[in-house]
Amino acid sequence: AGLRLPPRKRASTRVPLDSVPLPDELILPLEGGLSSRDMRPDIRSGQRVLRGQPLVRGGGPLSTWTHASTSGTIRSLGSHPVGHARRREALCAVLEVDGEDDPWPELKPPDPTQWDTPEKLATAVSRAGLAGLGGAVFPTGVKLAATRRNPIHTVVINGAECEPYISCDDILMRTAPREVLAGALALVALTGAVRGCVAVERDKAEAVDALRRELALLGAREQLSIATVPAIYPAGGERQLIQALTGHEVPSLAYPTDIGYLCQNVGTAAALYRFLKTGEPLIRRITTVTGRGIVRPRNLEVRLGTRIADVVAACGGYKSTVTRLIMGGSMMGIALESDSVPVMRATNCILLPTERELGKVIDELPCIRCGDCVTACPAHLMPQELHRAVKGQRLDALEDLGLFDCIECGCCDVVCPSHIPLTESFRAGKQAFVQSMVLQDRVRWFGAREQLRRERVELWNAEHEEGPGKETPPGQCADAVTEIIERVSGLPAGASES
Repeated sequence: AGLRLPPRKRASTRVPLDSVPLPDELILPLEGGLSSRDMRPDIRSGQRVLRGQPLVRGGGPLSTWTHASTSGTIRSLGSHPVGHARRREALCAVLEVDGEDDPWPELKPPDPTQWDTPEKLATAVSRAGLAGLGGAVFPTGVKLAATRRNPIHTVVINGAECEPYISCDDILMRTAPREVLAGALALVALTGAVRGCVAVERDKAEAVDALRRELALLGAREQLSIATVPAIYPAGGERQLIQALTGHEVPSLAYPTDIGYLCQNVGTAAALYRFLKTGEPLIRRITTVTGRGIVRPRNLEVRLGTRIADVVAACGGYKSTVTRLIMGGSMMGIALESDSVPVMRATNCILLPTERELGKVIDELPCIRCGDCVTACPAHLMPQELHRAVKGQRLDALEDLGLFDCIECGCCDVVCPSHIPLTESFRAGKQAFVQSMVLQDRVRWFGAREQLRRERVELWNAEHEEGPGKETPPGQCADAVTEIIERVSGLPAGASES
């Protein structure tokens, strides 16, 4: 399963890694992790903040804190457009940069000896803002918290950067292999794993050589190894990577930690090392800027919150032939409406293609049931059946067909001769299924409330059978009214006034 796709990475890797100058303004999303509702902003408009200072408080291991990427003054708090597949806006802090880049005084290396439980380790990592930097941005703290239930025997560091155009991990492994390996060794030690493995695609020879040289210098070959995997998309998916390395398949609706594997991106490993060494939280990342619509394709280290417009300007600006602006790669990227959105943890690539690169949009045709999508699917699903279930709104069938095992890689879209946007259909199906579950939960909740109300009414009536709350049968009501009228009518005149 999977596809061999043209890598299209050479344009961005033939120049050295550089950094984007500090902009005049940063847009910092304040929502992160799986329980961001528990977090609250810890800043106010007009407040000066310092590099590395937390901008939020609260939450637990599921919440990923946001920090000031540099020093400056909070100009405003409010909703702002962001590059997210299912949410176009988020609560953000607008930071007016002062250019001083003053560090927060409380930034200092943590003491790992205090992390005597997985929960404490997960909380520390979450408060450092660490998350998966491969694009999914799954909170690192969540994975570490899961080690309490399931002991980890193998740490897998994911350097299998399989999607076309994206090369930020490749450049990181070439230029900072020691940071990657040190972070990997730290994860092995912190989780109590038996071994660790850095997985890289075979076509990244320079990265593999750099890692192997550094591993020899560190003298850590007993704890850590470098493995190569075929350059097949999507080899970088953690389920696919674990199966390619070990032959073990992660069960449906389970996680790698359930079978003893902890998988982290190479960028996350390097960020963990910086946090352990200096106390610096996740405030920067390497981002690939590429495509035939950009003047100078390259990889840049970018402070989180930098507008995409500022990143594009650092690469010489747009070419006149650019037709799209995409956050991510050509397979799983998100089309953006504006370059005013900020660089976030998930921004591994800014793609500026021309019409010739992506090709023209072709009208959708009916499914001919050829089965090409089944052959290409790395999750071993039946995309054509899933598509029929989504179109027919058969939500009960979606779960049976494995909808939530779909990793939205887009392989089925590429091979479909009818040009059906299958991945888009599956995203819509997931959203509809979740909304249906939420609605069913609400119906059950209101039903339970109504049942409790009825039980209370019945109990009250039982306790007050002879009281004023007892209902009178309709016939008795009519007889009582008639009796009153007759009685009043039978009174002598003026009797009511006496």
